[in-house]
Amino acid sequence: MEMNATYNSFVAVGDSFTEGMSDLLPDGSYRGWADLLAARLAARTPGFRYANLAVRGKLIGQIVDEQVDLAAAMKPDVVTLVGGLNDTLRPKCDMGRVRGLLEEAVERLAPSCGQLVLMRSPGRDGPVMERFRPRMEELFAHVERLAARHGALVVDLYGAEVMGDPRLWDLDRLHLTSEGHRRVAEAVWQALGLEAEEDWRAPLPPPLPIAWPARRIADVRFARRHLGPWIGRRLTGRSSGDGRPAKRPELLPYLLDDESSLP
Repeated sequence: MEMNATYNSFVAVGDSFTEGMSDLLPDGSYRGWADLLAARLAARTPGFRYANLAVRGKLIGQIVDEQVDLAAAMKPDVVTLVGGLNDTLRPKCDMGRVRGLLEEAVERLAPSCGQLVLMRSPGRDGPVMERFRPRMEELFAHVERLAARHGALVVDLYGAEVMGDPRLWDLDRLHLTSEGHRRVAEAVWQALGLEAEEDWRAPLPPPLPIAWPARRIADVRFARRHLGPWIGRRLTGRSSGDGRPAKRPELLPYLLDDESSLP
């Protein structure tokens, strides 16, 4: 990887992680690590262009069908692809099919861009993570093999202990906070060969103790506001991204005077 390389364009492909949930802006929209990375790349490269095709809730098959060919046609300098994790969280998951679709996506994207970036996605520490860990690790092992075969970079968020800290995760326990997204942007920035601005793996300060009643209240609130609706969507075959367009569907110049997108 060339240090301090110049990148003129970036296309992000994926699901809610790449869309930016839950890095909430005052206007109710989401920013996220991809927007943060684009802002930093645009600040160093005049005329920098950015597209974000990610939509929350998308499974890897939907990402392949709806996003991959669009991204490949844009022929950007950088493409990030993060997908498949939503599949692993489903009660019934055909991991062979997930691996095959991810491979299809990589085979289409790698020749069409200057640099393909894959990720071993982070996971919040807790019982849900432990339940689905074998599937996730199977997915991540496949990511490593695909990257080696196609010359892609792998950003290992899963292997960074701090990224499992519950304090970097929103109340829904599925999406990163603003601080979590900021660390992901720094991790990708460094993977692209750009000069580090901080240690994104640095641990958070020791947590303050939380009383048992407060933990139980948080668990009940989580179940009511987030877990119940999530289970309901799974049972009815619905997705939080149904009918939702990509947040930035065209590869257009990134305007730095859009203060809402700046870090």
